Amino acid sequence: MRVIGLMSGTSYDAVEAAAADLELQGEILVMRPLGHLSAPYPDHLRDLIAGSLPPSATTVRTVAALDTGIGQAFADVAARAVRELCEGSADLVVSHGQTMYHWVEEGVVRGTLQLGQAAWIAEATGLPVVSDLRGRDVAAGGQGAPLVAMTDALALAALPGTPAALNLGGIANVTVVAPGAQPLAFDTGPANALMDAAVRHFTGGASEYDAGGRRAAAGRADPALLRVLLEDPYYRRPAPKSTGKERFHLPYLLEALDAAPVPVPDDVLATLARLTAVTVADACRAHGVTRLVVSGGGAHNPVLMGMIAEELPGVALGSSDSLGLPSDAKEALAFAVLGFLTVNGLSGAIPSGTGARRAALLGTVTPGLEPLRLPQPAGEAPRLLRVVGRPRPS
Repeated sequence: MRVIGLMSGTSYDAVEAAAADLELQGEILVMRPLGHLSAPYPDHLRDLIAGSLPPSATTVRTVAALDTGIGQAFADVAARAVRELCEGSADLVVSHGQTMYHWVEEGVVRGTLQLGQAAWIAEATGLPVVSDLRGRDVAAGGQGAPLVAMTDALALAALPGTPAALNLGGIANVTVVAPGAQPLAFDTGPANALMDAAVRHFTGGASEYDAGGRRAAAGRADPALLRVLLEDPYYRRPAPKSTGKERFHLPYLLEALDAAPVPVPDDVLATLARLTAVTVADACRAHGVTRLVVSGGGAHNPVLMGMIAEELPGVALGSSDSLGLPSDAKEALAFAVLGFLTVNGLSGAIPSGTGARRAALLGTVTPGLEPLRLPQPAGEAPRLLRVVGRPRPS
């Protein structure tokens, strides 16, 4: 089955698409990546998303406008992916949508909202679409995140020791696969979320992020500010747990700076990078991680990666590319896998990773132009991911 995965993360800068041929061969899920592409959100839509995220207030009209605008942006990228990555022919699109709010109270997820109406994607491509993947896990008592854990667990299953996958998006999450134990997955805390917010604040919106970690490299971590940030009780909560930008945003950072003022902006950036490195390392040490496979935008920040390596001496650190999963496309490929499992009658959630009562079938299916015909339900869930071939350059 040829599947296109669509994703926009908590940095809400672009829509990512990745395509792959997927086939179940007994307990092995065989993936042949076909390539990936990225398209930035139109400026007006990105501004609308930014202005509607917590702690900002919004209106139902704006929510409707976002649902349509994000859906149309995803639809444009999906249509491009069919043409450019799939040579004009695909079977399924899987859309994560754009997370606008992840509702957590005292560690319990009450709801989660991803916008981007799937009907626009189905109309643009003529293909069935699996979307709204997180809600069913939440309804089953889970965190609804991190859902990439299924693909991570399958990809890490054959590695020795205690490997973990780390994704450095707006929020950092890890999946740990220890011998003889069920996979564990959780959000460790902020990755790029606070750093990006700080850059936008200090530059008056002229810059969106710390390119190459240059500003953090020019600064020095401030011990007092780091202590204040590490006092957040989130870090001490046991897994499974999840968080988002509704917690780690600019007012959160400004409150910390009120408690521990830092006059040099580059020192703030260095401190925030160290915060991510420390909280990631604490999580990995707590679970005996011996190898860390990294993906996401933060993997391109050499300062952040260097700090993580400093905090985890003796732990092998490398890119998910080594497993055949391109770092910039891994999350989109992970959602392609989840939609593929759904239409084959298999759960995409791992209860030990999300805390759900049971492993639920994920998502809602929107028919394409043709009558909806789902495959015969598969009898066996995969235990291993095998990536074959190399993705075509995009």
